[in-house]
Amino acid sequence: MHLHSGLREYAITSALRDSRFSPITREEVPRLSVSVSILQHFEEAEHYLDWKLGKHGIRIEFVSERGSKRTATYLPQVATEQGWDQIQTIDSLLRKGGYKAAITADLRRSIKLTRYQSEEVSASYTDYVNRRC
Repeated sequence: MHLHSGLREYAITSALRDSRFSPITREEVPRLSVSVSILQHFEEAEHYLDWKLGKHGIRIEFVSERGSKRTATYLPQVATEQGWDQIQTIDSLLRKGGYKAAITADLRRSIKLTRYQSEEVSASYTDYVNRRC
C-alpha cells in the first residue's frame, strides 16, 4: 500500500469505522488532532526480551491455546506510557492478541518477536487548515 492512499484509507477508517469508538461528528472536527506513526527498521529479535523500552515497538506472533496463529503489536511509546516493564508488555500483548489461558515462561519463550522503530508526526485541525491556505 502506498503511504498517501494508506493514510487516506486509515484516516477514514479511524474516524468513522473503528468499533471501539463512536464515529466523529462534524462538530468535533475543529477540536481534533491527528498523529501518524511511520513504522521502520523492522528486525527479527533473538528472543522475547531482545528489545528496548521506549525505543522499539514490538510485534509478536504466537500460537493460541486453541492452536491458531495469533499476532499483536504495540508502538514504541505504549509500554512506557503505561508504566510497564518488558514482561508486563509481552503479557499485555498476549492478551491483546486473544490469549486467554495462563501465561507461562515457556509460552513467552515460544514467541516470535519482531522489533521496529517509528517516527511520529502530529498536527491539529488548525495546523491542517493553515497549511491548506
